[in-house]
Amino acid sequence: MKITPDIIRGEFIGTETKIAKSPHSGYVGLSGEVINETKNTFTILHAGETKSVIKDAAVFHFKFSDGTIVEIDGKLLAGRPEDRLKKGIKRLW
Repeated sequence: MKITPDIIRGEFIGTETKIAKSPHSGYVGLSGEVINETKNTFTILHAGETKSVIKDAAVFHFKFSDGTIVEIDGKLLAGRPEDRLKKGIKRLW
């Protein structure tokens, strides 16, 4: 998988994720499959339970189907999934 800034425009439902960093200590280390996404949260299936995680309060590691792992700051993912398609992306490099 080619990693580009456009990755934040992708679909995250069904993707494996792990929370790498967060000021909320209960979020760190939480992992599982993203089963739902709203404007401000991801719902993750973790050990048979659903957990809601606020996007702005975490840095996520997403594992895609080809084994690629990408770290994305949740602040870049805030907003409705359909609105991310329209959003302009600043190049960070």
